[in-house]
This record gives sequence, structure tokens and C-alpha cells, in this order.
Amino acid sequence: MNFTWLEDFVALAATGNFSRAAEDRHSSQPAFSRRIRALEEWVGVDLFDRSTQPARLTEVGEWFAGVAHELITRVERVPGEARQVAEASSVTLRIASTHALSFTFLPRWLRGLESRTTLGPVQLMSDVLQRCEALMLQGQVQFVLTHSHAHAPGALDAEPYRSARIGEDRLIAVSAPDGHGKPQHPLVGSRSAAVPVLKYTEESGLGRITRAVLDRRLEAFPMQVVFTAHLASVLRTMVLDARGLAWLPQTLVQEDLDQGRLVSAAGSDWNVPLEIRLYRNRELLGRAADAFWKSAAGV
Repeated sequence: MNFTWLEDFVALAATGNFSRAAEDRHSSQPAFSRRIRALEEWVGVDLFDRSTQPARLTEVGEWFAGVAHELITRVERVPGEARQVAEASSVTLRIASTHALSFTFLPRWLRGLESRTTLGPVQLMSDVLQRCEALMLQGQVQFVLTHSHAHAPGALDAEPYRSARIGEDRLIAVSAPDGHGKPQHPLVGSRSAAVPVLKYTEESGLGRITRAVLDRRLEAFPMQVVFTAHLASVLRTMVLDARGLAWLPQTLVQEDLDQGRLVSAAGSDWNVPLEIRLYRNRELLGRAADAFWKSAAGV
């Protein structure tokens, strides 16, 4: 019995129309009809009454429909279950992290964890938040590390995912300084002149947060978006080059602020508090991953 026959059967059972079902299965009608007949020969009885239009399931066909759906569902679960079995004994931790945290927070955080627990090999995938979420949804990583804000929930802020707050950060409006140490592109007091702004793209998690928290407040200010990027590190480089102001994570720019390479471009009321959260699937399996979660989340 060919598994393809089951999918053909389900397609035909849904419509009763051989031409439409063959088209849905991206097959010619003669080839499709031959596969349906081959399935019936394997079962040993007719599954469809072809004397009516559209074709109808026979009594045995009605029974077999439940069997076919059950078999297809079971087969679809096999890859995921196989990964779970493999992960149960795996010592490798698979973590997806946004770029900004990969460069700044993650190395220090892992060193802190290693001081109180033994970590196995770590496989890190650094990307924009949208891609990190997709990796988790596809089961390709066990954990996602990202900035978070209550006003900008993402795909992992719902069942079956869990998260733990493991740190804090904040977005600060920063600008290159002028010759007197003042911001070249200040936000406050700039209502009469357009402020050049560097923004995050749609794929960026920080962009998601700034749009949710700041966009309405910024409507009162004349602004000109002069550059967009999905990496905070790229926006930082452009701000250092005096291209405009941007909201950047404090963990990324603290040294620049301390050294005077960047200065705050707005009052502290424009800072955006952030949580650094570690996400996981509720069905996390494997001793290494479980031990890592308990240590990281403090449970």
C-alpha cells in the first residue's frame, strides 16, 4: 500500500469529483483514478460508488475514511516524535537569540549560569525576532532569548509556550554629540524642525516594541525617517556617524554613553523599559534542556 493512495482517497472523499480531486493533488485524472483503483484492490472492496455524480463513499468507504485520517495523522506526528526521542538523550542546547542580545547579554548570562551549573554544548542561532519565533514554532530550537514588552506581545506569548524573565534592559533615544557634548539630533525641543530618525524594520522585535510604545507619542514631532534596518548594531553604527537619532538597547550602547561617543537625545520619560525573556515550549523534553531551564528560570 502506497501512502500517497491515502492522501488521494481523502481528496476524493472530500469532493466526490475525480477531476477536481486530481487537480488538488497536482495529478492527471487518469493517473489519479489508477491510484484510487489500486487502493481499492489493496483493500479488497470498492470504496466509492461511481454510479452517482458526485461519487459517494460506500459503507466500507465511510469506515475507511476514519482509518485513512488516523493513519495520516499518525504519520505526520512521526518526525516530531522522533525529534523528541532524540532530544530526550541529547546534551546539546539549541537556542535562538535576537542579534542585539547575542552580542551583549547572552555571553555574560551564560558565564553566570556556568558558575553554578554544568552546561553542555550550545548551538546558537542569531537572527531577527520574527525568524527566531519561526524556529521555535517549527521545533528547530528549544529556547528563544529576546527583548519583551507587555504592549507588544509576540507569537510565543501564548500557549503552548512558557517564558521566564531573566534580565532587564531599556531602549534609550541616543544621538551623536556636537562639539559641546549636546545631542546633534535632540528630540525634545525639536518640534519646529524635522528630526532625522533611524528606525527598525518590520522583522525586528525592537521595531515591534517601538511601534507599539512610541509611534503615537512621536506623532506630535515632525520626523524624517532617513534609514531603516533590522539590526540594532547597524542603527548604532549610523547614529555614531551622526545620521540621526535612534532608540537603542542600553546593553548595546552603555559603553558608548560612558565614553561620550553617544549622548541621550531625549528625557528619561522617553526611555522604554524592556524585559529580557527566555521562551520555551511547554512540552520541553530532555534532561539537559530541563536542567538548563530550571537553572535559567530559577525554578
